[in-house]
Amino acid sequence: MLSKREKGEMLEDAKSKARRKNFRFVREKMGHSISFEEYMRFLNEIQKAFAPLGPIKDITITKFNRL
Repeated sequence: MLSKREKGEMLEDAKSKARRKNFRFVREKMGHSISFEEYMRFLNEIQKAFAPLGPIKDITITKFNRL
């Protein structure tokens, strides 16, 4: 299901203290944890809300990029 790169990205994300804090906050608000499979289903479902992007022809000049 996930490529080695994607798995590596998720493991790096899991090492982030800020991300752990965010997940704990959600767990406290929900009252329970969700399984990894439930989380992956959620991510798959939410992707359906976004249409695929075509090539962007215009250049956007910005000062603060946060990717």
